[in-house]
Amino acid sequence: GSFAVIARTEGMQSRHLFDTTTARYAAEAGLNLAVYGLSKPNPEEKWMADGRSYTFTFDGAEVEISITDDSGKIDINSADLVTLKNLFVGAGVEDARAEELADAIQDWRDPDDLVSPHGAEVDDYEAVDLPYGPRNAPFETLSELQQVFGMDYETYMKVEPAITMYSGRGTPSAAYAPLEALMAIPGMTPEYAQQIIDGRQQLPAGALNQGTSGLVLPDGTPVMADGGGLTYSVKSRATLPNGASTVLDATIRMGGM
Repeated sequence: GSFAVIARTEGMQSRHLFDTTTARYAAEAGLNLAVYGLSKPNPEEKWMADGRSYTFTFDGAEVEISITDDSGKIDINSADLVTLKNLFVGAGVEDARAEELADAIQDWRDPDDLVSPHGAEVDDYEAVDLPYGPRNAPFETLSELQQVFGMDYETYMKVEPAITMYSGRGTPSAAYAPLEALMAIPGMTPEYAQQIIDGRQQLPAGALNQGTSGLVLPDGTPVMADGGGLTYSVKSRATLPNGASTVLDATIRMGGM
């Protein structure tokens, strides 16, 4: 009886390992297809990097791919204090704390030891027994944001889909921005942000370049594509017929080094 139980358990483990491996390689195929779709020279055939979904079947697995141009995200090394504050307010953080987090980010990335009005330098970190202080240099990873004074995991997870280190922009491009980044735009509401996303994803490739889409921001500014960037966030989900699935997230840079 014990042998039968062990044999059955090992069989199930082997099947699970086989399924997850199969799904992973199918998801990797999705990442490669995303690169191919982004590299097409014909603007009408090139895949749109505004978060819309593309699906295909690979070796029996259904693969769903979504691509976001990082120029639509908020660069935590380049964004100004107003944009950073709006990022947190849009995520549901109260104004006072949002201002503190924005100033703490500024103190983390600037090269000096001068404390911003609501920020934090090394003495503040030591006062709460943190074993580190601000880097006083640009962020090296997105997850490093969790170490900023006053940041907690719940808040980080709310803003993580909206941030990048690769756009070099002070403000996000609304033509590609995910909902979390759109919420950093003054006057934006979740409903209106979703309307913009739904509207632009129904447009054919290149329509936003012409400025005639009819989509506008809360202040009346037309939503227009401004060329985009070279860095993309790609999510590839592969699902097997039996329900086993794997999700891969990758950052892809196109156009050389």
